[in-house]
Amino acid sequence: MEIVHDFPYPVREIENVFISMRDGKQLAARVWLPDTPDSTPFPAIMEYIPYRKRDVTRGRDASNHPYLAGHGYACVRVDMRGSGDSDGVLTDEYTQQEQLDAVDAIAWLAEQPWCNGNVGMMGISWGGFNSLQVAAKQPPALKAVISLCSSDDLYADNMHYMGGCLLGDNLSEATVMFAFNALPPDPAMVGERWREMWFERMEHSGLWIDQWLRHQRRDAYWSTSSVCEHYSAIQCPVYAIGGWADGFTNTVFRLMEHLDVPRKGLIGPWGHKYPHQGIPGPAIGFLQEALRWWDYWLKGKENGIMDEPMLRAWQQDSVPPDNSYADRPGRWLSEHQWPSPRIREQCYYLQPNRLTVEPLPETHTPPTLGLQSPISVGMAAGKWCSYAATPDLPGDQREEDGGSLVFSSPPLEAPLDIMGVTTLSLTLSCDQPQAMLAVRLSDVAPDGKATRVTYGLLNLTHRDSDEQPSELVPGKQYRVQIPMNGIAQRFPEGHQLRISISTSYWPLAWLSPAPAQVDITLDNCTLHLPVRTAADDDNTFAFEPPEAAPPLAITTLAPSQHNWLLHRDLATKKSTLEVINNQGCFRINDTGTEIHRSAREYYSTVTDDFTSARGETITESHFKRDDWDTEVYTRTVLTCTESHFLVHAQLDAYEQAYRVFSKNWSSKISRDHL
Repeated sequence: MEIVHDFPYPVREIENVFISMRDGKQLAARVWLPDTPDSTPFPAIMEYIPYRKRDVTRGRDASNHPYLAGHGYACVRVDMRGSGDSDGVLTDEYTQQEQLDAVDAIAWLAEQPWCNGNVGMMGISWGGFNSLQVAAKQPPALKAVISLCSSDDLYADNMHYMGGCLLGDNLSEATVMFAFNALPPDPAMVGERWREMWFERMEHSGLWIDQWLRHQRRDAYWSTSSVCEHYSAIQCPVYAIGGWADGFTNTVFRLMEHLDVPRKGLIGPWGHKYPHQGIPGPAIGFLQEALRWWDYWLKGKENGIMDEPMLRAWQQDSVPPDNSYADRPGRWLSEHQWPSPRIREQCYYLQPNRLTVEPLPETHTPPTLGLQSPISVGMAAGKWCSYAATPDLPGDQREEDGGSLVFSSPPLEAPLDIMGVTTLSLTLSCDQPQAMLAVRLSDVAPDGKATRVTYGLLNLTHRDSDEQPSELVPGKQYRVQIPMNGIAQRFPEGHQLRISISTSYWPLAWLSPAPAQVDITLDNCTLHLPVRTAADDDNTFAFEPPEAAPPLAITTLAPSQHNWLLHRDLATKKSTLEVINNQGCFRINDTGTEIHRSAREYYSTVTDDFTSARGETITESHFKRDDWDTEVYTRTVLTCTESHFLVHAQLDAYEQAYRVFSKNWSSKISRDHL
């Protein structure tokens, strides 16, 4: 990445300013301004998230916001209510209060003397979600948004549930916010009231996983802030961005199809990262691309960005399986509309052990194949959403295929390109009222190595509806469809397509209440591939190389550590996946704050006991400067019976090494068709 030191405008920074809300509460913001002799007003760009502008996101902010400010934008990084140095308590994600606060903040921005009244919102993950949600509120000053790694559907395409299955990332995300919500504001920003604010947060923020587990089906809790329920409410231009290794890529396709405003989409090979920091690479000059978008919509510059294709996506080439990649080879594809007329559906039919382009002859009785996977299938699945804290990508699928039904095509006689959503249609029955299926599409090389290309999950009680799931009648046949995550991929000549089907995918998805055998009858069971014809403008475009403002100056005090470890105890029959995310310890040079944050996750099972599934997460957070010395520890344990989920959580906080707060939570929550 090229570090840029000289910008068209010098940049002036305001470390903290408070923005008053309609109820009198104040949100804390950090501001970067183009510094001009005549105090010229500029358009403003707001990033609005709960991850602490003063310290935790200070490094990322240093790369992004001064760069945009140096090119003529007032950049404002706002701590949401109850986070960082803002007033109040954060009690859940994507609330109506959060969105109303954003509307108030945008109105405040538009009225500032350094703003010309035009405002944009930009953010990744939570900041990408609320950029779309706030756009649907239609604040008058909001002229355009850039939404990265976000979702338009909080139930069906988020870190909580997928295909009606409970995701392991539900516990992981709950752990992240449990830790963040217990952190104190900085006394240098809020003064003597910091301790009172801290205790209020710890006492009243609540245990979010409890609430998420009480909404196991799609209901108003999820749909109220899902913009897919009302695409027409978004009236400003949208640039939607994602990465194939991220968990939210499908949103880009849906927004391109359903929004009725000027829009652009971009999908690279990246995980959950801004594209100029994208891993796997290639990273791109995202900040330059963002400037083109903002220049057009906030400054009215005719720079041609809206004459370019609606959607650009990185078509990945075949690579051997690995849990981490520095880069994914491939090429940029261009689509001027979505869905694209260049894409046609090609069907493959499932026959015993085979994928064929011809269906089974009608004179043949369709065979039935039984499937009951061991719990171990899923240990090589990687994370639902890769945060580039590798190794968190899927490994060689041969390790998973031994416990799955496998259907492989003959070697391809020519390269095959796909782009979009792949779907598997099955005819099946089950011996239990509840069961799940995980399906995977893999690229099999001539040497037998299998690289997962995409996958999908379905809780079979959700086969007809996420709103009204219904139990299976044992022995009754059902017709189901399982969509897989969108992808753009090239399968080379001589490689094989492989579909693998399993009844478990632990710990990416929580296990069913009991072992279940699913019998698949190969009666018109079909794989539907979105096959794409090459276009003249494919691979003729290249983004600029990544640029950013100078990085934050820090002093490393202890190194970071990221790893995934598999433990299998043959004596006790216990298997455990251990995830280590230790961010080390460092000092922010300009504030003097020392920060240590780490998290450990453990996902375990015993033999084939489905009720032995256990997730445990532990976090440590230490913030220190001069005589300000605080530590927060959290622990969350999720277990289950056939009928209930059991949650235990504990929070302990220390000041100057003395424990000043301690609280425990315990919940017993009925399993609802899950």
